[in-house]
Amino acid sequence: MNEAATTAIRVEQTQQSRLPQVDFNNLKFGQILSDHMLVAEYANGHWEDVSIVPYGNLSLSPATSALHYGQAIFEGLKAYKFADGTVSMFRPDKNNERFNKSALRLEMPEVPEEIFIGGLKALIDLDRDWVPSTTGASLYIRPFMFGTEAALGVHPSDSYKFIIITGPVGAYYNKPLRLKVETHFTRAAEGGVGFSKNAGNYALSLHPTRLAQEEGFDQLMWTDAKEHKYVEEAGTANLVFRVGDTIITPSADTILHGITRRTIVEIARHWGYQVEERKVSVKELIDGIENGSVTEAFAAGTAATLTPITELGYEGKRYTLSDPATREFSNKVLQYLNDLRYGRIDDEFGWNYLVD
Repeated sequence: MNEAATTAIRVEQTQQSRLPQVDFNNLKFGQILSDHMLVAEYANGHWEDVSIVPYGNLSLSPATSALHYGQAIFEGLKAYKFADGTVSMFRPDKNNERFNKSALRLEMPEVPEEIFIGGLKALIDLDRDWVPSTTGASLYIRPFMFGTEAALGVHPSDSYKFIIITGPVGAYYNKPLRLKVETHFTRAAEGGVGFSKNAGNYALSLHPTRLAQEEGFDQLMWTDAKEHKYVEEAGTANLVFRVGDTIITPSADTILHGITRRTIVEIARHWGYQVEERKVSVKELIDGIENGSVTEAFAAGTAATLTPITELGYEGKRYTLSDPATREFSNKVLQYLNDLRYGRIDDEFGWNYLVD
């Protein structure tokens, strides 16, 4: 089990918890927020005033730079409750690592581990009763940062706010996905910010996704900006395929480097599967579905966890994949991940960070 150092954090507890109002048997994703949030301020070249305060609204200037120039990044991870009441976060070090890569690309300050992970542990320890104990539920954690300088003009902000909010959630998707292969709109281009988890990447996906949903699809399968020839990722998750006995996942700097995807790749290799992280053409994927060599396809992400893909729409034609119940690898790895994150099996990789 991993542990992380904490830093001095001022704590102001809420006077009245909202916990009694929560129906843990009816958790809508992202709709319920916990009692407290962590807030840290960056100014004059360093982080200061790291504090945990009651969850509440922010007061911002209309000239706040992030509202005009888009310096805003975030992460998503989860905490789980074991049968004995222990609370654990899953691989937060990798989220800290990716968060700082996003920060660097958007010319924002890095958040050190003692604030990111130490702050996470302190916040979740205080709100540990918000971590669901029901199977399939977890505490979703949203660290984010944005530029706060109150001035107009295109330049990096001179101040930033780092915040962590949390909330109990159930499943993000409650059914298999039908994806439309997007061949007109673009999510990310080479040399851009596709690999970073920034707000703009999600804003530009909303209109094409709505159009796909009007056609009866759940999400998009994005393709490369140059030729729309290669598969990239789904709207809210990375993509993984099984072709024969090989696990294949698209890889490029235009694709978000997902923690769940990385975890699945590492588990597959540990189990002895051949794994390929490479370009995957739409033609290769469609041909594989038609000739039966693509036996499994699923979306992988913190929110999505592992969600099977059962239908693909491409150039007006729909392609059906195998029944998710028959899929050997994806069902096996999902069960393993659930057992690991809920503490039902030994943590052989050291991925669980216990909240003491």
